Amino acid sequence: MKKIITFGTFDLFHIGHLQILKRARAMGDYLIVGISTDKLNFSKKQRNPICSEQNRMDIIKELKCVDEVFYEDALELKRQYIIDSKADVLVMGDDWAGKFDEFNDICSVQYLSRTPSISTTALIEIVKDI
Repeated sequence: MKKIITFGTFDLFHIGHLQILKRARAMGDYLIVGISTDKLNFSKKQRNPICSEQNRMDIIKELKCVDEVFYEDALELKRQYIIDSKADVLVMGDDWAGKFDEFNDICSVQYLSRTPSISTTALIEIVKDI
């Protein structure tokens, strides 16, 4: 069985999130998703997510393309998460291109193109302007 792992915040879930998860799942037999905790998200972006980590977890767990979900507590643990899950492939959006190549020693690292013209940051800006 070929296991795929990916990570993300998945705040304000949108079509771009769905497309990358479906494309990641199509690369293997089993998709594992690490959801950034609220604390981790704040440390990365200096803002809290709009949706709580529990709500984001509940949404991702309900997707038929996702087989397993867990909380990602720290970026420094990414290697251990990959090892623990026995993932064959790490999939990330191409906005992260090159940033996870260090994991090529334990799995294949693939960067997928993002869905054009959609992002959580853009959605937040649109809502703020209304």
